Amino acid sequence: MGFIIMLIVGGLVGWVAGMIMGTDIPGGKIGNIIAGLIGASIGSWLIPGFGPEFGGVSIIPALVGTILLIAIVSIVLQMMHKRR
Repeated sequence: MGFIIMLIVGGLVGWVAGMIMGTDIPGGKIGNIIAGLIGASIGSWLIPGFGPEFGGVSIIPALVGTILLIAIVSIVLQMMHKRR
């Protein structure tokens, strides 16, 4: 049950980060979940043990990490489109 909650929290964090950044995450709902989980890993590495935790995911670091991930992915995708 904890894994399912972690996936839901990852998806919500990915969705909120996409709304904050004003850009869509490639892959739709699956992309939101993946970005949220990877972003949570990045955020917990940058800001360990900060803020409220739900489903094994610290919300604030996960949001910060996901925003950073979306920014990096957006920059890389823009650079790839310019090369074409």
